[in-house]
Amino acid sequence: MQYYLYFKSLHLIFIVTWFAGLFYMPRLFIYQIEASEKPEPESGILGKQLALMAKRLWFIITWPSMVLATLFALIMLYLNPYLVQMPWMQIKLGFVVLLFAYHFKNHQIFKQLQRGEVNYTSKFMRIWNEGATLILFAVIFLAITKSAVNWLYGLFGLLGLAILLMLGIRLYKRIRDKNPEA
Repeated sequence: MQYYLYFKSLHLIFIVTWFAGLFYMPRLFIYQIEASEKPEPESGILGKQLALMAKRLWFIITWPSMVLATLFALIMLYLNPYLVQMPWMQIKLGFVVLLFAYHFKNHQIFKQLQRGEVNYTSKFMRIWNEGATLILFAVIFLAITKSAVNWLYGLFGLLGLAILLMLGIRLYKRIRDKNPEA
């Protein structure tokens, strides 16, 4: 079981780097979308640089981190298969499935923007950017408390967090509209 803690440590390290990528990618999407709305040559210069930054972040940090976090999670479940029978773990794994869906949707958006296709607004991306935050809160609370009993409280807490995040986005938009340099 001593090895289990090494795998758990590696799993957590790659979860952190995976989420770092998932937090920053939608921010880069926002910048790419806003750059596409600027006149040339600014649009072309910014677009090219932002596309390069997104490509490096996605393929050098985010994808490898997802693969390694998943690998170490599977090893941990192999070493402790009884975990899958626990209600809190089943709920956590449900959120992990949502996290994979979020990751793959980001990949789709990444590919579209790399081709110069803008199918979303920067406002939508600001809201989309909070998806990883909500999943992270749910997974961390489930993993630390190991409780599915208080699931309703957690659900209401997540909804409250989502509302606060939306209010924060609106407030930031108002500030930004008054001062475009903010």
